[in-house]
Amino acid sequence: MRSRFAIATLLLLAKDGAAHAQVASAENLAEQLANPISSLISVPFQYNYDCCFGPSDAERHLLNIQPVYPTQISANWNLIIRTILPVIYLESPAPGLDNTFGLSDTLQSFFFSPRNTPGGITWGVGPAIQWPTGTDPLIDSEKWAAGPTAVILKQQSGWTYGILSNHIWSFADAGGPNIRPELNRTFLQPFLAYTWKDSTTLTINSESTYDWTAKEWTVPLNLIVSRIYTFGQQPVSLAIGGRVYADTPDEGPDWGVRTVATFLFPAGGR
Repeated sequence: MRSRFAIATLLLLAKDGAAHAQVASAENLAEQLANPISSLISVPFQYNYDCCFGPSDAERHLLNIQPVYPTQISANWNLIIRTILPVIYLESPAPGLDNTFGLSDTLQSFFFSPRNTPGGITWGVGPAIQWPTGTDPLIDSEKWAAGPTAVILKQQSGWTYGILSNHIWSFADAGGPNIRPELNRTFLQPFLAYTWKDSTTLTINSESTYDWTAKEWTVPLNLIVSRIYTFGQQPVSLAIGGRVYADTPDEGPDWGVRTVATFLFPAGGR
């Protein structure tokens, strides 16, 4: 009887230990995901709904496919490649314009980040390149563009806070006759996140853009909650949230909703 009780106790402790390890692993994954340049390979599918554009109060459906691939390039440095490929469906924003569906321009950022930094501060710098992959003038710029990008952040006691930024200028047309305005655009993304022990993460950020050519701001304020789940052996972060626009160009959107499914691959990276 005692041996059966001892075996049952050991099995229960082993089960509790495995559950604790799984929670700890999920928490670690969530904290890595909160870091834009962590050693975690991830493939987010970020769906955004925004309303209301133009005099027609048009809706926009935007799917950002955003793979992040980190790799070690030396004993002291990592290279983190972040890609954003937008797929857009835009309702007619004004009479005389058709609904539009297709690709927008792809933005690819390359962050060179030191593997060890004093004070627990993580940072990365490098180039950002916009590829003219767009398929319709309503949703693309028809320009090649490039410029610098940088990120700096700190993580401690469940908190992650920092800022990601880039600035791109157009340097060539995509081909053919093009009278589109030149690109001269700054992107600022300050972020603050807190991760609980069960991997639930609450994030507030602003993905603000200033168009120096048009002299206009677009300032969305996002509030997102996410959590790590495991489907079979595959960890996935599921997120949902909303946003309001503090400032937009004339006839820009007023509010929006975001959902994200991020597939995580912990084996990659540093």
